[in-house]
Amino acid sequence: MRYPDDSLDETHNPWQVLSTEVKYHNPWISVREDQVLNPSGGRGIYGVVTMKNKALGIVPVDADGNTWLVGQYRYPLSEYSWEIPMGGGPVELDTLESAQRELREETGLLARRWTNIARLHTSNSVTDEEGFVFLAEDLEYGEVEPEETEDLRLWKLPLADAVQMVMDNRITDAVSVAGLLKAEKVLASRKQ
Repeated sequence: MRYPDDSLDETHNPWQVLSTEVKYHNPWISVREDQVLNPSGGRGIYGVVTMKNKALGIVPVDADGNTWLVGQYRYPLSEYSWEIPMGGGPVELDTLESAQRELREETGLLARRWTNIARLHTSNSVTDEEGFVFLAEDLEYGEVEPEETEDLRLWKLPLADAVQMVMDNRITDAVSVAGLLKAEKVLASRKQ
């Protein structure tokens, strides 16, 4: 694959930070405001949301090709959302260990086979959040252990139906969209 211009330097940063100040923080995020010179040399501000956890999504798939979605009301959106099991993992912890905890807490599922299928940035124009999606297979059932802030509903359905929900815009969460499409592709490539 060739880029349009082979002289492209992907490490070059055209932004210059003049000053930076944290405007807000809580246990999950901090918001900073940078005074900058933009790529054309003009002065401006850039707000950045820094996440204190890594985003983790899990696509559990059983031997029959079923997956599980988690439904919950999302406060910032003021709407209900169907998503893959997901949560945050402390930056200093192993992402797989955190993903295993999230799957167990939200679905009660344990998996003996884990595959990291995606690394992504959730909204890279405003946040530095880094996310990882795992495919979890060879499943067994355990106890659901939701956090006190979670009012979750579980839905077991064929993976193909969950992918169709993505295509119909009934699943809009970015990590879920990427995770479900990537899981479908990974599983299909194993059959070839």
